[in-house]
Amino acid sequence: MAVYSMTGYATAQFGGPVQDAGHGPGPALGMEIRSVNSRFLDLTFKMSDELRGTEPALRELLGARLKRGKVEIRAWIEGRAEAGARAPLPAELQHLVNLQDSILAWHPKAAPLSVADILHLTARQQALPSGLHDHLLELAQTVLAAFIEARAREGKRLTDMLLDRLRQLRTLAQEAQPLIPELVAQQRQRFIDRWNEALGAGQGAGAPALSADAVQERALSEATAFAIRIDVAEELTRLASHLEEIERLLGKSGEVGKRLDFLIQELHREANTLGSKSSSLELTRISVDMKVLIEQMREQVQNLE
Repeated sequence: MAVYSMTGYATAQFGGPVQDAGHGPGPALGMEIRSVNSRFLDLTFKMSDELRGTEPALRELLGARLKRGKVEIRAWIEGRAEAGARAPLPAELQHLVNLQDSILAWHPKAAPLSVADILHLTARQQALPSGLHDHLLELAQTVLAAFIEARAREGKRLTDMLLDRLRQLRTLAQEAQPLIPELVAQQRQRFIDRWNEALGAGQGAGAPALSADAVQERALSEATAFAIRIDVAEELTRLASHLEEIERLLGKSGEVGKRLDFLIQELHREANTLGSKSSSLELTRISVDMKVLIEQMREQVQNLE
């Protein structure tokens, strides 16, 4: 079971010389695949014109194995650019001369072919390696396997990091748990103080007496505010549930990045609410430490497929 990163790189060359029809051993094929994170699967091909015909098959091959990521595929014929110009064959030269004579017969003022023109035209006419399509697909299978393996290694590294952050978040949640009774006591005392203050204001000299409805409305308002402020245990419970779900997803294989990204957002919401309800420096510190860890997780989850 593996979680894959969207970041990866792999390259390979065809195992033996590709035979150029009529010209003996030719150059070998080369291919590389690299990728970074993306919301969707985005395939970009950079290949010479000779290899373009294989692009649809390559797109189908990669689309069946990859789910997300901005993936760039480069393919080339090894040695073709580095080997320099190829000496034209006599038959090719004769063919170009015949073409030139035909054109000059109709257009006498046309410029004659230069050496550079001849080398360029004969290079374009160079016979392609036989079985090029099959060789390139075979090479793509090899490179793709190495690429997926590289993604799996990076995914394992990210998973280990995320699991470590989960352990730290659980430790912080355990530190916050004993603070809840103290927080409840503080909020209860604050509620009593504000309630007595309201009653005193209504019973002071010269102050109009509060009606029963006014007293009830004030009591409900203060009780509601009190209930909201002390409901920290609920945030910790939801946070623990999110941590369990994240750990479960990290133990699965396949496309989990989007689900993890959503859960990280939920974690941040719970930690933020925990800090906003805090009435102690210790609980505030715990909330800040949680948000730092969650932000670190969010950055890494963005790289998971």
